[in-house]
Amino acid sequence: MQQIQLAAAAAVQSVLSGHSLTDALDREFRKGLLTDQQRAAVQACGYGTLRHLGFLRFVLDRLVKRKPKNDKVVSILLVALYQLQYSKAAHYAVVDHAVKSVGAIGGRTLKPFANAVLREYLRKRQDLLDTASRDDVARLSYPRWWIDKLRAQLGQQADLVMELGNLHPPMTLRVNRRQLEPVLYVSMLAEQGFGATWISAEAVRLDEPVSVERLPGFADGVVSVQDAGAQISAHLLDLQPGQHVLDACAAPGGKTGHMLELADVHMTALDRDCERLKRVTENLERLGFRAHIQCADATDLASWWDGTPVDRVLLDAPCSASGVVRRHPDVKWLRRPEDIAGFRGQQRGLLDALWQVVAPNGKLLYVTCSIFREENEEQVDWFLSRHADALLETRHDCQRGGLLLPSKEHDGFFHALFEKV
Repeated sequence: MQQIQLAAAAAVQSVLSGHSLTDALDREFRKGLLTDQQRAAVQACGYGTLRHLGFLRFVLDRLVKRKPKNDKVVSILLVALYQLQYSKAAHYAVVDHAVKSVGAIGGRTLKPFANAVLREYLRKRQDLLDTASRDDVARLSYPRWWIDKLRAQLGQQADLVMELGNLHPPMTLRVNRRQLEPVLYVSMLAEQGFGATWISAEAVRLDEPVSVERLPGFADGVVSVQDAGAQISAHLLDLQPGQHVLDACAAPGGKTGHMLELADVHMTALDRDCERLKRVTENLERLGFRAHIQCADATDLASWWDGTPVDRVLLDAPCSASGVVRRHPDVKWLRRPEDIAGFRGQQRGLLDALWQVVAPNGKLLYVTCSIFREENEEQVDWFLSRHADALLETRHDCQRGGLLLPSKEHDGFFHALFEKV
């Protein structure tokens, strides 16, 4: 357990220093010191600690008058508190290994301190839980500014949305209907001992997450992993065979593949991150599709556009990711209020540039995985005020203010479909 605590604490500390949890965990795993089972435990501890960081910090602040200057020690204590409160690990083992971990990082002098803090938590746990329940940041485990923003925007729904954001996300699959109907894939899963439910269109939700290698047909492109909310996008574009389609921020390629599953279109997949663009190629190869894949900044038209109008454009825009915190709990602690203005500027630059490539009667679908109004409804109003030839479609689920709030079934997304008239 000590190795698990140390690796998870290092990942948490890295996030609190400004790095993504994915990158932080990758760095720990590349050291090659952990078994597959330990890696899974480190990942669970890292994700769990960040999901509940508001509560854990609240508790630690009340147990410790003066925190150690060593940030690594603080991260170990946060991970150990997470294990004591939320995991099934034996309390004595958590405390014992945490004390040893602190000794390995902070020296012998801090071992009695760590032991006292964790045992004090066990003695006072109920009182601390009661106190935390009356503090918004501790109870919800979101930054104060985030809580205030969502309450102003969503009213009474806000707290429920944030509570859902602290749950483990479902594992949802997208069945490739070119190869198999979803209901038949559910039966195939059942035959192999996997419980699953067909929830909508191509979306199938697993009862319990499994590694993709165990999914029947995954390697052959029968099925992909994609949130049910993310699967809405391709359907809204009303794709027809022979159309020219641009996926403007394509990596890692989930929506690119879905569009090609739905229609025989001429696909261009564009992304400015050349490294992440490799995943688009890998995903399309697994699915058996081809596309023109190009590394370029979508706002720099001269670097990639040949002047041929495009029938359909999907702009899955860079955003705060405030709708997908179940999958990326680090986002809550990495984002700052001022970051929203930066994302909004990027989104506007992309919208303005990409509208130029849309053919007459063509369509552009603007998508974010944000639930913040500044990146969604306000962007729609801004765009329509600038482009007299843009009509916001109100068919399907894509009404003005097409906000899909997070639920037990899916993450949070926003869709706005514009037609050039």
